[in-house]
Amino acid sequence: MLMPEIDPPLSPRGRKRDPDRDIAILEATIDLLAEVGYDGLSTAKVADRALAGKGTMYRRWPTKTDLVLDAVAHMKAQQIDLEALPDTGSLRGDLLALFQPSDSAQLDRTSRAMAGVVSMISQMPGLAETGDYSIFAPWIAANTILMERAAKRGEIPAAADIALAAQIIPSMAAYRALILRVAIEKDLLVRLVDQIVLPALHESTAHPSRR
Repeated sequence: MLMPEIDPPLSPRGRKRDPDRDIAILEATIDLLAEVGYDGLSTAKVADRALAGKGTMYRRWPTKTDLVLDAVAHMKAQQIDLEALPDTGSLRGDLLALFQPSDSAQLDRTSRAMAGVVSMISQMPGLAETGDYSIFAPWIAANTILMERAAKRGEIPAAADIALAAQIIPSMAAYRALILRVAIEKDLLVRLVDQIVLPALHESTAHPSRR
């Protein structure tokens, strides 16, 4: 038996939501968050940047916090797909591929937007868990998957402290973005992988009492 087709939900004015318009609005939010920070951002400014109606904006996102949280979720979905992680054949290659941005301008934009989100969280501590998940948890999860995969193929010890090692690069990236306000360069990424992450994964089994 065929089920009847169900139309997408309508807006209060009876028009179907346009996913492309939502994306344009969320991209404009990220741009402004990177340019002026959370304090300088407003729903009205985003509407002007995205050429969107302010009434529509306020119906869709009653507060700028709602708008920023949706924009962060959108940015996260663009940055990382846990179902399609790099698979270069080595953990080193996977980590370098995972954290290497498409271009420096995109990384700078992301870093500045992250700083804006942290500013928002500092003003509303109740959002800390949501913000932490949106920004950091996906990267740690991706590191964990790559490291567990490396352990299964015998590249690193099965008893390696993956939970700790998976936080190293995201933590450094967050520190540079949020405190120093600079992006993580490729040279630094290579040194982090070669001099800290990989040695830590091999060394951690030598001190089981520390885990």
